[in-house]
Amino acid sequence: MQETLTDLVNNVKDNIPGYIAISVSEMASGEALISDSNDSDFDPALASAYNVEIINAKRKAINALELDEELRDIQFNLNSHLHLINLSPSGEYFIYLALDSGKANIALTRTLLNKYKVELNKQL
Repeated sequence: MQETLTDLVNNVKDNIPGYIAISVSEMASGEALISDSNDSDFDPALASAYNVEIINAKRKAINALELDEELRDIQFNLNSHLHLINLSPSGEYFIYLALDSGKANIALTRTLLNKYKVELNKQL
């Protein structure tokens, strides 16, 4: 499992333009299984712990609206960052990815992330 997580992180940071940080975290605890950042001041594991609250709030909104939908991902656009929270098909973990919005290509990012997470989805 650790090898699969490490491969995911390395593929993302080597191939996704604008990469800043990534973490893979459990929904139940918010604990990061792995995290990496090219900015020592940016802690993706800490951000992921807070992202659990965002995911849970969005799921509550979906239920309150009685939508027959599943949450797949959440995107935030900040002044200089783009943040993507991508949930696993099981809903038990998520990938949190922070990008430089001036360098990122969201279509390419989503395509590559979906490619890189296939093996992880099989294991988690």
